[in-house]
Amino acid sequence: MNATLPLKIIETDILILGSGGAGLFAALHAHQANPNLHITIAVKGLLGKSGCTRMVQGGYNVALAEGDSVERHFMDTIEGGKWLSDQDLAWTLVSTAVERIHELENELGCFFDRNPDGTIHQKAFAGQTFDRTVHKGDLTGIEIINRLAEQVWQRGIHRLEEYRAIELIRSADGTSLAGVLMLDMRTGEFILVRAKAVLLATGGGPTMYKYHTPSGDKSCDGLAMALRAGLELRDMEMVQFHPTGLLAGPGTRMTGTVLEEGLRGAGGYLLNGKQERFMSNYDSRNERATRDIVSRAINTEIRSGRATPHGGVYIQMSHLGPENVRKLFKGMVERCADSGFDLAGDLVEVVPTAHYMMGGLVFNADCSTALPGLFAAGEDTGGVHGANRLGGNGVANSTVFGGIAGETMAQYVLGKSLLPCDMNAVITSMKEHEAPLRPVQGNIESVRDALADCMWNDVGISRSKESLLQARTRLDQLAAELNDIGVGNDSREFNLTWQDWLNLRNLILVSRTINEAAIARENSRGSHYREDFPEAGDLAGSYYTVVNLRQGQLNIENRQVMFTRVQPGETILLEA
Repeated sequence: MNATLPLKIIETDILILGSGGAGLFAALHAHQANPNLHITIAVKGLLGKSGCTRMVQGGYNVALAEGDSVERHFMDTIEGGKWLSDQDLAWTLVSTAVERIHELENELGCFFDRNPDGTIHQKAFAGQTFDRTVHKGDLTGIEIINRLAEQVWQRGIHRLEEYRAIELIRSADGTSLAGVLMLDMRTGEFILVRAKAVLLATGGGPTMYKYHTPSGDKSCDGLAMALRAGLELRDMEMVQFHPTGLLAGPGTRMTGTVLEEGLRGAGGYLLNGKQERFMSNYDSRNERATRDIVSRAINTEIRSGRATPHGGVYIQMSHLGPENVRKLFKGMVERCADSGFDLAGDLVEVVPTAHYMMGGLVFNADCSTALPGLFAAGEDTGGVHGANRLGGNGVANSTVFGGIAGETMAQYVLGKSLLPCDMNAVITSMKEHEAPLRPVQGNIESVRDALADCMWNDVGISRSKESLLQARTRLDQLAAELNDIGVGNDSREFNLTWQDWLNLRNLILVSRTINEAAIARENSRGSHYREDFPEAGDLAGSYYTVVNLRQGQLNIENRQVMFTRVQPGETILLEA
């Protein structure tokens, strides 16, 4: 089939793109609100086996314990985000998380670790003033996704597995979203899914960096589609690097895999190549400082010539007792053992690894967006975390706003009809996505490697005007280079090289937004560090960056942060 032939069409009330915590929670809440709705989940992989939520190790932040409070969680989130968060979104996160954790346990059947007295156990995570991270060992995400997937299957919610979304399609009059153009990855067939409401919950996934934690199929598809649809993204310069990615050596996909934050929270040490603890030189909280600080400290040690043999630093847990470590961090110990390392009894090499994107689509507290009919939740959205996400706030974000999105969409579609799609846009997009299917084969892998090197070296943990301008030129070159090459095979069925090309196209576009936003922010906040502008700037005058794509050009605007609940230097906590 080519772009001029008849197109298969599927119709549904609600289409959910992504099957992580946000997508599955949205499906369940929409179904609960109205069981008669036709709800469809589309996922690039297999439902229950895909998405970043499943990979969550550490846990879920929520104010449950005596002495903790929603207000305290809120202040930790705002201060951790360096006062760039949308405070109303952050308040929704911390307040609704309490409701969500009880829902996960009591309605969905999640088994979280308990204290001897039967209360939920909560462990320490960096950057927080209270131990509030609920978990199931160090495999929390698997527990949550397994239970969510079971409930989705039980309710008969429709699934399109191994389908990738490639374009948001507006209505014929251009005023609303009318559907999504998709690609059946197994057959190579284009499918138009018409829907009354669409949820963007594909997740972020900064896999454009040399070292990264998400699986390689995560390619910022949702953000790229939003840009092409003319929507605004905020905080795109804010890419979080997890301090401790496993450094397993070259030629293995295990490199970059997270060794969870609870290791440092429990008292793990970071040592440089000389086997010296170094975090006290950078922050009084030592290894329990926030992720941005620890990542920069490690990066400084490496650049100063104090790296380990493979170019990282060491994490040491043996001083806590090998048996205790094996008991508390079973998943981490086994992960390291699979790669030939003894986490419980020996030193393990680690390196900062691109982990999470605080930036994303501008959205409202009810998960609606500027495009009627399009909703967003999870890592596709920006504004909740500001300049830095606290470990444990990610899965809370996905489940909190996923549930809200489901309820909002169920209400939104009442009485609405499917809108006619802009078929010219459909045909144009099909032709663009077919373009790589031509006999002239190029070296896609070389473009992929060049992108990883460019982003790691020039738009990474430490940035400067010189490095960012150099990256701008290189990214433009890579975009042009990719457009000039094909995959050397016009076969559509299970064409993984074609999928890699499409992944890379989206990654380059989103990389350009990260770079442009980083150029625009001439100060250092949270995960964004400019060597030429190392100061944080005036907190009272805090601004966030907004980027959009118009006629092929990226446009940047700085907007004032609205301090709707607390001003910098103040607190909502009551004195004891």
